[in-house]
Amino acid sequence: MDVTLLGTGAPAGFPRPHCPCAACATALGADARAATSLLVDGALLLDLTPGAALAAARAGCSLSGVAQVLLTHPHDGPAVEVPAGLPQPGRVPDGRELALLTGHRVRAVAMDAPGTGYAVTAPDGLRLLYLPPGGAPAGLEEDSAPAYDMVLADVVGRPDALAKLRAVGAVGPATDVVAVHLDHDVPPGAEVGRRLAAAGARAVPDGTTLAVGGYEEVPDVPRRTLVLGGARSGKSVEAERRLESFPGVLYVATGGTRGGDTEWAGRVAAHRERRPGSWRTAETCDLVPLLAEDGPPLLVDCLSLWLTDAMDSVGAWDDAEWADGGERALRERVAALTAAVRATSRTVVAVSNEVGSGIVPATASGRRYRDELGRLNAAFAAECEQVLLVVAGQALVLRG
Repeated sequence: MDVTLLGTGAPAGFPRPHCPCAACATALGADARAATSLLVDGALLLDLTPGAALAAARAGCSLSGVAQVLLTHPHDGPAVEVPAGLPQPGRVPDGRELALLTGHRVRAVAMDAPGTGYAVTAPDGLRLLYLPPGGAPAGLEEDSAPAYDMVLADVVGRPDALAKLRAVGAVGPATDVVAVHLDHDVPPGAEVGRRLAAAGARAVPDGTTLAVGGYEEVPDVPRRTLVLGGARSGKSVEAERRLESFPGVLYVATGGTRGGDTEWAGRVAAHRERRPGSWRTAETCDLVPLLAEDGPPLLVDCLSLWLTDAMDSVGAWDDAEWADGGERALRERVAALTAAVRATSRTVVAVSNEVGSGIVPATASGRRYRDELGRLNAAFAAECEQVLLVVAGQALVLRG
């Protein structure tokens, strides 16, 4: 089964008409995208958009063989003229299946937002799923069928849709996840590619023809990632974003509750409100057992507070205790943690502060903490496939 993407952008296209934002200003050439429309094996058109016939011609194909046009958007029909020779667009009711003379079967998938998704099965059994912008499948259950060979969805706008599909086995390690309905929420080019790769997805230019079942280009999701950054740099948001398309994430908060500290309580509340509802939270600094267990992805926020707890435990703030075994005990704890990271089979994203680039602390204990955090970050990073530094909300890839 071949899929030609006549467009891969949001309904208004990208760049949006008359939009002055930076993302739209840089969406040029291959980064410019028409509204998403798919041509499946030259016989099935999913979403009719302005200029579809011209887009097909540019892609080296024709709409003359299209036997069925189906809509995913919530409106009843496109605000465009139907090209001569094309059948009138229609919609399959949720849960119903349509059989085409070509041997393709199309099942309508109910969504949690207005619109319709379509699961297409080719005569040879290959399966693809196409979801409308801003929507995720509703009422999913464990799927006895194999994972889809290809999923085309609004990965940037609704990463939780991908998490839901992964949770029921509809998306597996070999599923080719292609982002469509791309809009100006993320700068085009390298940045959108980086964000999609972290979700195990990719984007392709308009006019690309993809062979469903060709898995060689499925991005590898880094299993261990360290996200560094200064205060309010956006490092926690970046870490959370990297796992929001995966189900059942365990958020490991190392800072505790700090009873009576209203400012800290506000920070904790803000973090909780950002997280998907399916995530669980564990407040602990005992990371080694969690890393040794099998289970869903871990998000550790943050190593800086883990180090504070570890230094408290070994008496690192007192010079005499530090010299009399405290330093050695801390080294052993860090070594145990990094060994656990090396051996873990779980997907791990950890956050840590980068504090060594500013003012030198005025106290010996402050300098000790700065030095030990630098050593911890370096040791942890050495065990990670990917290391990021976040500056002013922009993620710079240091490794991976």
